[in-house]
Amino acid sequence: MARRGRRHDIRSNAVETAAFRSRALIGLAAVIVALGVLAGWYFKLQVIDHDIYATRSEANRIKPRPVVPGRGLILDRKGRILAENEQAYRLDVTPEEAGDLHRLVTELSRIIALSPDDIIRFHRERRGQRSFRAVTLKLRISEDEMARFALDRWRFPGVEVVPYLNRHYPYGDLFAHVVGYVGRTDESDVERYGPTHLLYPQTGRTGLERYYDEALRGKIGYEQVETNVEGRALRRLGLQPATAGADLRLSVDADLQQAMVMAFGGLHGSAVAVDPATGNVLGMVSLPSFDPNLFVSGISHTDYRRLMDDPARPLFNRNVLGGGPPGSTIKPLVALAGVDSGLRTPASRVFSTGEFFIPGQRRGYRDAARGAGWTDLRDSIARSVNYYYYQLAYEMGIERFDEYMTRYGFGQRTGIDLLGENAGIVPSPRFKATRTREPWYAGETVIAGIGQGYWIATALQLARGTAAIANGGQLHTLHLAAERRDGFDAPWRAVPRPAPTSITDHPEHLRAVQEGMVTTIHGRGTGTRMAIGAEYRMAGKTGTAQRVSRRGSASTDPRNLPYHLRHQALFVGYAPAENPTIALAVTVEHGGYGGTTAGPIARRIFDAWLLGKMPEMDVDAVTGAPSAGAGTAPQAAPSFDAVVAGVRTAPRDASGRFPGVTP
Repeated sequence: MARRGRRHDIRSNAVETAAFRSRALIGLAAVIVALGVLAGWYFKLQVIDHDIYATRSEANRIKPRPVVPGRGLILDRKGRILAENEQAYRLDVTPEEAGDLHRLVTELSRIIALSPDDIIRFHRERRGQRSFRAVTLKLRISEDEMARFALDRWRFPGVEVVPYLNRHYPYGDLFAHVVGYVGRTDESDVERYGPTHLLYPQTGRTGLERYYDEALRGKIGYEQVETNVEGRALRRLGLQPATAGADLRLSVDADLQQAMVMAFGGLHGSAVAVDPATGNVLGMVSLPSFDPNLFVSGISHTDYRRLMDDPARPLFNRNVLGGGPPGSTIKPLVALAGVDSGLRTPASRVFSTGEFFIPGQRRGYRDAARGAGWTDLRDSIARSVNYYYYQLAYEMGIERFDEYMTRYGFGQRTGIDLLGENAGIVPSPRFKATRTREPWYAGETVIAGIGQGYWIATALQLARGTAAIANGGQLHTLHLAAERRDGFDAPWRAVPRPAPTSITDHPEHLRAVQEGMVTTIHGRGTGTRMAIGAEYRMAGKTGTAQRVSRRGSASTDPRNLPYHLRHQALFVGYAPAENPTIALAVTVEHGGYGGTTAGPIARRIFDAWLLGKMPEMDVDAVTGAPSAGAGTAPQAAPSFDAVVAGVRTAPRDASGRFPGVTP
């Protein structure tokens, strides 16, 4: 046994050598295979997948960046800028790069003033977007804030200061209801226009900014920039330029607009001035107004609450969204319908007893002029004889009455380039059937003849109808934007609009109506106070729309009523009477009588347009703002005489300007 054990313990060099060789071969083969795999992998990376990884590398190094174009300018008829762009800077945050956003906001608020509104808006907007997209934390950061941020920039990955063009309205509240304003783009805009709209920092909200938003904002361009490992731009490698927004030149005149505000002398209401020959709007005010610059970067909760709680409703555009009974201002067009329908001739006379009775009824409809005696078309317009129109509307019938008023542009939009225009209402059984099951009564036809009852007419419609009377019968589409240009060096092109329609086929009938409107002011009519000291002739019609009905036969003096129950004062007219260059509609809320309140306002507007005389108004000693544009409700019932007498023609200063007028 011991001999066999020693034989096994003897080592065989041959066997060990063979084993070593086999192991070495196996190892060598493994190394060769590994090197082959590695070489193949390198080949795949460098040759087969070269294009893929080259593209990815370029994508990491070169990034596309949107180029937002400048929003188009809005100018008045003389080229004065009503809406412009200012260079500003905003703070953008990319959530996926920024880390803990709540901590980030807390840290940023120590070097940049962030309001609660900024923080709430930021968190609301980032939740609706993908994390790799930048979200604006604050607009219009100051130079001091930018300097402090630059020192601590390394602490805030994913946070960038981005230059942009901020909208600015140099005339403040003067054109708030015409030009409108832009606001920060939000998720509702993205839903409406698509994901790429998010690249536009601001979107039109109201007025012309909203109506022409697509043309004004232009088209986004792109640039290729080389970035470092931190993603910061080093240089620009390529550029696809943006297309700038179109510029708009309006037909409105900034001086006339200012004069219209000043002519109201602090009263509330609206006015529209139109070029009778074209339908171009020369001026349009809704008072009180507001400063649209408050909305551009996001209005604060406090400011918005203040505007919403104001009982005078400064945000409400009275010309576009409002409306009410036209009162006696509708009589010239009712008279035209009477002669065009063949029920009357211009010389036909009616005897006004002071109270009109529908056959078979005991209730009478009183004439404000009481017993006016014999009256015809011209005289009935001048003296505003209700009896003439009670009887005419009754004989015409409500269906035909509706047909003529629709032809004159009522009950339909004027086509003005503003969204949300109120179409108004022409009294008719068809309209009443949508509101009640009661039948149409003859008395409702009678009062429709003097602009009462179911009537809803806007100042835009009244100005349009008056312009048609002034220009010989052509009913134009009202328009604010007269021309546009798609590029700074591009020519101005007229904004297209529909052709006008004719309101009458009988020019002699229209002349009779025009003569009646001239007699209203320069004869024995209701607007004769307007003619005192006038250097030109005017044509017009006063109106008073009641808010409180009389009881029995007793008259109601609106000056004795509480302020909020006083009648609406109206005036429509044009000047010069022989060759009109301006047609006007004025509505004064709670103004009392049209002849004593709205008429004098219209006269001041005529003077401003025809003679260059600006109405005088008080200027706030602290803010320097015109009191009429302050947007506050009267603290006490104003005296009519005080209001009328308080607005006078202002003398020019040494520089030839009017005091209180923004240059």
